[in-house]
Amino acid sequence: MNKTETKTLEPIMLRPTTKDLAKEAGVSRATVDRVLNGRDGVKQKTVDRVNEAIKKLGFVRNIQAANLAKSRKYRFVFALPRSGDQFLEEINRHIEEAGSTFAEDLVWCDVHRIDENDPHSITAFLATLDPTVTSGVAIMAPESPQVRDAIYRLEEKGVATLPFISDQTTSKDHWVGMNNHSAGATAANLIGRFSNANSGSIMIIAESTQSRDSLERRLGFDAEINKNFPNLQALPSLETYGNVERAQEIIENTVRNNADLIGVYVMSSEARPPLTVVNELAGTSDLVKIAHERTPFTESALNAGHLDAIIAQDPGHLVRSAVRKLKATVDGRQAKGSQERIRVEVILRTNL
Repeated sequence: MNKTETKTLEPIMLRPTTKDLAKEAGVSRATVDRVLNGRDGVKQKTVDRVNEAIKKLGFVRNIQAANLAKSRKYRFVFALPRSGDQFLEEINRHIEEAGSTFAEDLVWCDVHRIDENDPHSITAFLATLDPTVTSGVAIMAPESPQVRDAIYRLEEKGVATLPFISDQTTSKDHWVGMNNHSAGATAANLIGRFSNANSGSIMIIAESTQSRDSLERRLGFDAEINKNFPNLQALPSLETYGNVERAQEIIENTVRNNADLIGVYVMSSEARPPLTVVNELAGTSDLVKIAHERTPFTESALNAGHLDAIIAQDPGHLVRSAVRKLKATVDGRQAKGSQERIRVEVILRTNL
């Protein structure tokens, strides 16, 4: 006689709901809703009871469902430098992609170009952002007292803020970008190893040393050179301010006045203008050249042997991380640190 085996199905554990919270805390669902949304009019002891119920039941709020129920939309503005070149074109492309990537979360992204050399105009733009229209802003700008104060005022108005690629002292680790101190140290290590020189000087080029990313890259570069390559001398940083004519003049003067030049480090995110000048000058073909960000120009220069290495950060990851961090801030959540860590990538001709 065949015996039929029966399997016991384990009960399906359903996620606790606001109804369960209300029952556990002994309050109405309306009160639970007020506590979850941080609205006034609830006694502290009642708030404590609801929070205890949340911990006991393991309640996790479904932010997306709540936002859909309220038809809540997010509009994020990316304030990017006006003088940007190919790297910012890549950033812009990924911001456009974010519109479809985060469409289900009701996220819209806009771009506004700012004059990065005029903190007063940046401040004036940030002051126009209305919290009823704009949920958050990612800001790529040099650090200045004016921009810092404008960020504080935006946060007081309820607009989420996020330093983007270039950090600000207001951020307290709440920003998006790679570790620029490590990036600068990596550039120094590569130049030191590639040069094989007994001694020599290194030309360092930035758009502006007021930009926190350039400042931190320079600090990392100097620390590595001084510790492990004391035979090499890092020259004072050249500031181009994104002006091609100025870049031509100051780079030509540096090459002319430093016969022992062995390397060039372009700290700014847009390498095309300064590297074009360097590569057109006589006597610079043997210099070790390191630049930032993967663009059509730096890829071509790497393949042609006019550039030795690129130190890069993934522009798509930068944009997606910025959106996730801004949304988490608006929702009152903490973004996942491991997911948002931007890697320092070294690209050579052999791993393009």
